[in-house]
Amino acid sequence: MHTRFVEENIAALLSPPAEGNSHRRRHPEAAPAMPAAASGAAAVAVPMGAAVVTAPMRARVLSMYAAEGDLVQAGSTVAVLEAMKMEHTLPAGTAGRVTRHLVAPGDAVDPGQPLLLIEPILQDTETRATEESIDLDFIRPDLAAVFAAHAPTLDAARPEAVARRRRTGQRTARENVEDLCDPGSFVEYGALTLAAQRARRSLQELVEMSPADGLVAGLGSVNGALFDDQKSRCMVLAYDYTVFAGTQGFHGHKKKDRMLQLAERMRLPLVVFAEGGGGRPGEVDNPAPVNLANMSFWHFARLSGLVPLVGIVSGRCFAGNAALLGCCDVVIATANATIGMGGPAMIEGGGLGRHAAEEVGPVSVQAPNGVIDILVQDEAEAVAVAKKYLAYFQGPLASWECADQRALRHVVPERRTRAYEVRDVIQALSDIDSVLELRRDFGRGMVTALIRIEGRPLGVIANNPMHEGGAIDSDEADKASRFVELCDAFDLPVLSLCDTPGFMVGPQAEKRAAVRHVCRMFVTGASIDIPYFTVVLRKAYGLGGQAMGGGGFHGNNIFTVSWPTGEIGAMGLEGAVQLAYRNELAAISDPAEREARYQALVADLYERGKALNIARFLSLDDVIDPAETRRWIMRGLRSAPQAAPRSGKKRPNVDSW
Repeated sequence: MHTRFVEENIAALLSPPAEGNSHRRRHPEAAPAMPAAASGAAAVAVPMGAAVVTAPMRARVLSMYAAEGDLVQAGSTVAVLEAMKMEHTLPAGTAGRVTRHLVAPGDAVDPGQPLLLIEPILQDTETRATEESIDLDFIRPDLAAVFAAHAPTLDAARPEAVARRRRTGQRTARENVEDLCDPGSFVEYGALTLAAQRARRSLQELVEMSPADGLVAGLGSVNGALFDDQKSRCMVLAYDYTVFAGTQGFHGHKKKDRMLQLAERMRLPLVVFAEGGGGRPGEVDNPAPVNLANMSFWHFARLSGLVPLVGIVSGRCFAGNAALLGCCDVVIATANATIGMGGPAMIEGGGLGRHAAEEVGPVSVQAPNGVIDILVQDEAEAVAVAKKYLAYFQGPLASWECADQRALRHVVPERRTRAYEVRDVIQALSDIDSVLELRRDFGRGMVTALIRIEGRPLGVIANNPMHEGGAIDSDEADKASRFVELCDAFDLPVLSLCDTPGFMVGPQAEKRAAVRHVCRMFVTGASIDIPYFTVVLRKAYGLGGQAMGGGGFHGNNIFTVSWPTGEIGAMGLEGAVQLAYRNELAAISDPAEREARYQALVADLYERGKALNIARFLSLDDVIDPAETRRWIMRGLRSAPQAAPRSGKKRPNVDSW
């Protein structure tokens, strides 16, 4: 027994009745009248209840995917059409059995033309057994090819290169990037880039020799656990020293240009691991032996003042790589770093003698001269410091704690000529573990640091009485001015802790162009519009004191206050007495009497210049309890208007020096 009577007798059932017999009675088992489905060519009669799969467009039939008699499920492919050189799969609209093909492969069909018939049936066990299933773990050949292309670029496929890094006590470029970025956040651009070589090599050889052309580049997030997606986004460039000594190849420059343009357009903070040897001559894809039209350094320099730029270097960094490093806002270097605008080959080629790489620009030279901002032991510490640095520019922290502020009452000695460590003031005043000092070994009479007060980031400049009494020489002025520019570029408030006898004077100071250098502090102070706070810890004398106040105590300052130990004057008290009372003192023949008179005059000037007396003439806004300093700073921060959102730069750039 079966139910296929209609199928077996379809021709007879559809044939017209004989003449004169139009009213004859139908066979009792015959099917009722059946509707017809229109097509672009001819009408096709469709059995009652049957489902029709039609052509959605004018096309050619490539294949009838489901054979007559096949069981199909709803949504499974039953036919494939070709239109405009694109293949289109047609799904079954219902579960059932394919009963009839109405077209054949190679036929041209019109929109709406029936292609096949399906007898709907309940989706029983048999039907479910024929359903198409997808193995989610199956790797198709096209995807396998992608995996195979990327595999040689990864550390796991390069054990010898990794071993070389281990022998020098260093990490790979990818390990540094992974450590910097939040887990799973880094996406790499241009991973399949290869170096161009003069020698004829196979594709596989090039892949093994030059993965990513020695430059790992991409987007990620940093400090995502502390800040939202917008604030934690970051771009990373990491030169791979295991690929042609981290040199800059032709394709690598193109990749870098692409990334730098993205960074400018999207205003992405950028971290560059700059280890490498500079340019790479001899590539066949380079259209000229020397391409001075290369725009990479121009693109990189355009980011200065627009986004924070962090440079990290471990090992050797010469020529073009050093040029990128020198454009950064901050340079973080490991103890084994050597940095120079030319490496040993360039030096020897210029007739300047032979030098080992470690002799060119070791940290013993580059830290005291100001090239290096932060000196660390290894790459792990460098990455940790980079994260901390970026956090100041990402915003406030919700949680914080600080030391007992009463300790500040005892940091500055009562004896006015006794030196003290100003870093103790900064540490006690700031949130715990929030201080990051920059350029510690350069311009040692000035301390510059990033700190937090109640979680809010700001910059600090402070005179260091432990070095020449806190006098401001050329290096100190350059250091403070550049740091204030950096803070202003990114709207970080500045706190000035003043204890200086003034600008350094004398023949040696003038040999170092003091007149020009120290006056940078006035020009910079007058050009900023960030909240600026001045706290006089002890001495504030002459032009140097005014420079620490941003050019003047009532210039850009939201407030200028002093601790009880403060003393203010046009110049140092001792020098003022010697200058003003020279003749009087010279007329006293008795040395003991002369010394007594001298000390009395100094004491008199000190009383007149004490902060409590100066405040009565409104040169100071107040004399405060040192323990109240944080409260004053927070009131100033809360009272200052919020920085307006910017679509571009606030300053043209941050001075590279």
